[in-house]
Order: sequence, then structure tokens, then C-alpha cells
Amino acid sequence: MMNIHRYEQQQRELQDEERELVLPFPAIGLSSVAVAGGKAANLGELTQAGFPVPPGFCVTTAAYALVAEEAGLEPLLVELAAVGADDAMQLADGASAVRSRLLAAPMPASVAEAIRKAYPELAQDSMVPLAVRSSATTEDLPNASFAGQQETYLNIIGLEALLDAVQRCWASLWTERAVSYRASLGIDPRAVRLAVAVELLVDATVAGVLFTADPLTGRRRQVVIDANPGLGEAVVSGAVNPDHFVVQTTTRQITQRRLGEKLLAVRATAGGGTEHVELTTGKTEACLTDEQIRALAALGARVEAHYGAPQDIEWAIDASGKLWLVQSRPITTLYPLPDSAPESDEVLRVYFCVNVIQGVYGPLTPMGIAVLRLSGSGIAGVFGLAPSDPLRGPAILVEAGGRLFLDVTSALRTAIGRRFLLAVAQIGEAPSVALFQ
Repeated sequence: MMNIHRYEQQQRELQDEERELVLPFPAIGLSSVAVAGGKAANLGELTQAGFPVPPGFCVTTAAYALVAEEAGLEPLLVELAAVGADDAMQLADGASAVRSRLLAAPMPASVAEAIRKAYPELAQDSMVPLAVRSSATTEDLPNASFAGQQETYLNIIGLEALLDAVQRCWASLWTERAVSYRASLGIDPRAVRLAVAVELLVDATVAGVLFTADPLTGRRRQVVIDANPGLGEAVVSGAVNPDHFVVQTTTRQITQRRLGEKLLAVRATAGGGTEHVELTTGKTEACLTDEQIRALAALGARVEAHYGAPQDIEWAIDASGKLWLVQSRPITTLYPLPDSAPESDEVLRVYFCVNVIQGVYGPLTPMGIAVLRLSGSGIAGVFGLAPSDPLRGPAILVEAGGRLFLDVTSALRTAIGRRFLLAVAQIGEAPSVALFQ
């Protein structure tokens, strides 16, 4: 009975949450994506976990639903849903129509009132600058990050400017780029919603991005940091060639250090908004100390441990030297590792894709994987190496990303094994010969 009561209470709490127009960060978390969108849900999750997130609140998807209803979007969304993903012109026209309708619609009085009540609790001084970030229900997810698809507005000062920024965030859900990307993933336009994260702006002396795994090589336990003076927008937008650092998290050793040109910084202006400022010392001076680099790497490792997956993080350091987390999302471009992969990057493993040998470049079905595992057990048995569990196959056969791989590390460490692998590759997958060599 206790479990039933607890479930009913959770359902009531969820229904109450879904009706709220504004929620503070501590009241939302990963379970609140439908209400707060991916970005705000992550900020709430990090706040609850005690990470240094600037205080803020979320204008929920319930508020967006109200404005969408009053703007009469449903007929436009029905038309947009019927457009094929390859019809770029029709998608662009449909996106423009929805965006214009949202920008022209007055903000519902109940939404404006909810924001007015939350505003002084966050910014007791009307001149306190804010960051206003779009938070869609289809972004910052494990399988699709949608990074940069919707708008962020920095250094928003005053209630009226905040209300305007929120409305522009709603409209940015329907940019041509966002609509086209969602169409390519088969996401129904009638199913998407947008929340807005409102947080205190960190007046950063230096800011940037951090990956807790190398997005280019795929190596885990390597923190990659890009940094530039001023607000992080300069790095996120690709407007600068920033400083670049790589840290091995297991040893805290800075393994790479490359100074960028850092020709400009994005800085907050006194009356609101931002400006680009030219820099003259970028090429000769690093914008982070070794201590700050290691502190960033340690923070990134903690965030990754909290989520249990590699993260793409935006961070900022203010004038007092305090480090802030302003955003975190999963890295969606990393290829998954086999379950048996070693914990340490110091232990190198080499995997050879069975799918490629078979000429099947896509993932296999579960039945196909089972058949190949059994076949591998049979082949191993011929050489007196039958595995204890034939259904799992021999130990050298591992699975990752719906594909089977041979762990050929041991073979490559012996002269006989290398000759055998090169001979097999020459017959079955010639382009791999150069890689093995």
C-alpha cells in the first residue's frame, strides 16, 4: 500500500509541476525534461547536486503551450508536419510562418505575471544582468544535443527586456535550421515544446567549453578545454581561435597546451546586450593558469561521474576567480565502447569490426549477433578454445553500438599474430592492412 500511495503522490506532484508556469532551478531535474526542456532540466539537476550553477528559474513548457494556443499555431503545425524532410523550401516557409505568428502574439497575462513574480526573487536590483536561454524538450538529450539550434540572449537588463527575450526564445524554436534538423530526425513539429532558462549572468573574465572525452579521438578520461577572455559566446559561436588544453584526468597532467590567437572577446555592455572587443595580447598569453586548468578538469570529471556519461560543458570564471557551470549536455558523437573495455586510457585496446569484414556497415539485429557469437564459439572449439558459454561466444568477440568486434590486441603484440592478421585483412578487408601496420 505504501508503494501505491507514494506513486499517487508522485503523480500528483508531476501534474502540479506540469501546470506551473515558472519553476526555480532547485525544483527541476532530469525527470523534468517535458516541463523544463533539456537545458533547464540539466541546470536544475546540477543545482540539486550542489554544483556551482548561477541561480535561476525556468519559464516552463506550460507557458509555451499557452502562447502557442493563443497564437493559433495548430493549423500551421499540421501543415508543417506534412512536409517531407527533403523539401527545404517548404520547411523554411512553414518555419517562418510559425515564427512570425509567435513573435506577433501578445504574451499571455498569466505568463507575464508569473515572470514578474519570479523576477525580483532572482534579480533584486533591476540592473542585475541575466542570461536567457532556450530550453527545448528535444535538446541536450543523450541521443541528440541540438546544440545551438535555439537562441540564447546575454546581459538582459530589466523586466521588459526579459519578457521580450523570453518571447524571442519561443520564436527561435522555429528557425529554419531547427525545423530542418528536427524533420531529418522524424520529430513531429506538433510534439515539440520550448521552455526558457533564466539565470544570473556570470560577468566572465574568461569562459569557454569543456569536453570530458576527446570529441575528435573518442578517448575517454581526457578533458579537452577551449578558453577565451570574456563571455563564452566567443568560443561557442566559433568566432575565435581559443586557447586549447588537454588534461589526463587520471593523472591531472596537462598533456597538450596550444595558445590560440584570441583576437576578440565578447563582453557585456552597461545598458544591456554584448559587444565584440578586439584583443592584442591573445597570441602571447594563456588566459588560464595551470591551477585553473586542473580545477576545470576536476569539475568536468565530477559532472561526468554524476551523469555517468561524457559531457559537453560550458563554464565561466568571474572576476573573483570563482568557477561556474552554465550548461552541460551529453556528448552525442562518441562511439560507444564495449562493456569489457578497460577503465584506464593507459591500457590500449585494438578492435577489428566483424561487420566490416561481412560487408554489413550498419548495426546487426540481435538474432544476427547471436548467430555470429555461436559461430565464433564453434570456430574456437575447433582449436580447442571453446568458451564456457557458447551463447556469449569467445572472449575476443565483443559488442559495441550494435556491431561485433574482434579484440585483436593480443594478436598484434606478437610477430605471428601480426602476420596472421595482415594476411586475413588482405583477403577480407584490404584497407585495414595499412591501419594494422
